Amino acid sequence: MSEPGTVTIEDVEPVEARILRRLGGRTIALVGMMGAGKSSIGKRLASRLGLPFVDADTEIETAANATIPEIFERHGEAYFRDGERRVIRRLLDDRPKVLATGGGAFIQPETRAAIREGSVTIWLQADRDLILSRVRRRSNRPLLKTADPAATIDRLIAERYPIYAEADVHVQSRDVAHDIVLEDIVGGLAAHLDREPVEAG
Repeated sequence: MSEPGTVTIEDVEPVEARILRRLGGRTIALVGMMGAGKSSIGKRLASRLGLPFVDADTEIETAANATIPEIFERHGEAYFRDGERRVIRRLLDDRPKVLATGGGAFIQPETRAAIREGSVTIWLQADRDLILSRVRRRSNRPLLKTADPAATIDRLIAERYPIYAEADVHVQSRDVAHDIVLEDIVGGLAAHLDREPVEAG
């Protein structure tokens, strides 16, 4: 906070411009569980910042000429994760963007290392009931084709949340208008970037 009567760059520079300046060419990667809203909110964030939006799962399906459920069924999860790693690495080598990753991407050590190296990471943290309410509306979740999807969600939360917590920014995904969560993301992202050391030019 500036002293009364003084003007700082934060006072006159829009938050979007400040975020883009501090990103320094990096991508913004959204991580978190299925149903957390990474794609829908990611599109809004990209529009807000004037960046391209890319959904990693869509890119994987395009590269494989098959849906993710089909890839799982034909080849198994290990095959899918290997393709996911290669696609995400390719996407991170390109220009800055907002990237929505699949729920399991950040859990894989090699993929997580690539994401952390090439981007600022945001964890969209959703609670169990919200995830269940959202994923029940769709039948294309290979990991939930089990006798007890709720128990599977509980297991995935226990396994994944400690790893998602390594993300740079944590934002709670809630059952509210996406624009409200978007404001939380913009504020959290700006605060994180402002805390980063500024490299000497």
